[in-house]
Amino acid sequence: MSAIAHVDGHAEDHDHGHHHKETFITKYIFSQDHKMISKQYLITGLIMGIIGIAMSLLFRMQLAWPDHKFTVFEVLLGKFGEDGVMDPSMYLALVTIHGTIMVFFVLTAGLSGTFSNLLIPLQIGARDMASGFLNMVSYWLFFLSSVIMVLSLFAEAGPASAGWTIYPPLSALPQAIGGSGTGMTLWLVSMAIFIASSLLGSLNYVVTVINLRTKGMSMTRMPLTIWAFFVTAIIGIVSFPVLLSAALLLIMDRGFGTSFYLSDIYIAGEVLHNQGGSPVLFEHLFWFLGHPEVYIVLLPALGITSEIIATNARKPIFGYRAMVASILAIAFLSTIVWGHHMFISGMNPFLGSVFTFTTLLIAIPSAVKAFNYITTLWKGNLQFNPAMLFSIGLVSTFITGGLTGIILGDSTLDINVHDTYFVVAHFHLVMGISALYGLFAGVYHWFPKMYGKMMNKNLGYVHFWVTAIGAYGVFFPMHFIGMAGLPRRYYTNSAFPYFDDLADTNVLITVFALITAAAQLVFLYNFIHSIFYGKKATQNPWKSNTMEWTTPVEHIHGNWPGAIPHVYRWPYDYSKTREDGEYVIPGQDWVSQITPMQDDEEELHH
Repeated sequence: MSAIAHVDGHAEDHDHGHHHKETFITKYIFSQDHKMISKQYLITGLIMGIIGIAMSLLFRMQLAWPDHKFTVFEVLLGKFGEDGVMDPSMYLALVTIHGTIMVFFVLTAGLSGTFSNLLIPLQIGARDMASGFLNMVSYWLFFLSSVIMVLSLFAEAGPASAGWTIYPPLSALPQAIGGSGTGMTLWLVSMAIFIASSLLGSLNYVVTVINLRTKGMSMTRMPLTIWAFFVTAIIGIVSFPVLLSAALLLIMDRGFGTSFYLSDIYIAGEVLHNQGGSPVLFEHLFWFLGHPEVYIVLLPALGITSEIIATNARKPIFGYRAMVASILAIAFLSTIVWGHHMFISGMNPFLGSVFTFTTLLIAIPSAVKAFNYITTLWKGNLQFNPAMLFSIGLVSTFITGGLTGIILGDSTLDINVHDTYFVVAHFHLVMGISALYGLFAGVYHWFPKMYGKMMNKNLGYVHFWVTAIGAYGVFFPMHFIGMAGLPRRYYTNSAFPYFDDLADTNVLITVFALITAAAQLVFLYNFIHSIFYGKKATQNPWKSNTMEWTTPVEHIHGNWPGAIPHVYRWPYDYSKTREDGEYVIPGQDWVSQITPMQDDEEELHH
């Protein structure tokens, strides 16, 4: 029975295929089509990612060979890399901007912006986002904030250099260090615009999911990707305004003589007038966004992984309702654990124990997700394409990175490793690498939907294996130098004989970092080459059930020609058989969501 035949006609829907002729500017630049906006987010995010990774390679080279002179420092850093020697203040600035770019511009906007835009309308059966205009505005605000962040690198006295967490008083006093001046101002302006972009996007996603689902698309028939994007948008709406308030108060302290974060400050023997402020207030405001931010980055990647693992295991996702419940539980718990970043800020020990308890609780929904992925893979008919490999890689880094979180979440154990490389290793694995794997998996899986072409599978395998081995090669040894007490953000450790034994480990980490970065060039080549010369994609190359694969390969404004199909089942009817042991559709181990239930078929109680 043809799935496409079962659509219901709405007269008004037919107009959407006949839009007036689009010019280059309305189609590619100021586009209001969610599919084009998702490509804009992806390409902007990838460009920012290249900048962020390049910075990490520069400071890794400095850490591995602190006494060596590198011509590349002089070329790229100008006066901050004279004679091939990196200026110490520039080292801290590179760490700061690398963290900012990767967390916000690549993993928040690049991941959520790309796939929320691409998939929400397509997977719930909507013509477009609730507001195409707001969607366009949110992208251009993101683009503007990216440009300002990159321009801040060229500030005369240096870019912002108070760490990506920009703690005062370093960030609140323009005269403190070079990077506290214009560079810091540009950082704050860029982030304020970024938050506006993020809020506009999030509001659009939430309204679209609630109001624009096609007939039959109940909440329990939504793919887990949509659940993840929906809940991520809600977390963003709750927590991003708090970061905006933190930034605005910081701007007032810097330029208008207020004392929200400053008190009893001396600079070069001069007593400043500031009284009564507290830098710990900034920590509370920053981490109230900062911890939910981890899950704003991670949940979309987990949603993408759920979809890809079910599709390529040819099995229904295990525990659908438990997966939805765990997404909701993670969203709630992530907003009440921010204090675990502040265990050594002088916090009351009782309060520390409260934050320890809520932090360790979050391991339960996280474990539910990990076990459900493993159970979905168990005895599946696994298709090992690049998207599937990156999804399995995500499950691996999510578990290994999450285990070290148990140590950091405990207020007494955390004191020993706080602000060491142990922390760097933990959050890069559990958040950075996991989210990047989700981004790569999503690109490989939905590339045919975005560009109508297929990416080269063999290059994808090379990309995955070098990246997977390299990422563990970089971050696994960091746990050990962290437990040995090596502090982060020091541009050289050669002044401390105690750390001499760790120098070789730093060289090893840097070599792995350079190899892993080279593997990303394979991905970029594959991505760009496939857009122009890739093999033409079929309508449903992965034999997937979700609605985006029922739209034509050629993009049309409004997604479906004619009426929007109706939904009759949940999205995970893979390898489903009837009572006689035959597949529901003979010879086909998948059933699209828009195929009506058959008489002798039982709806799965998921």
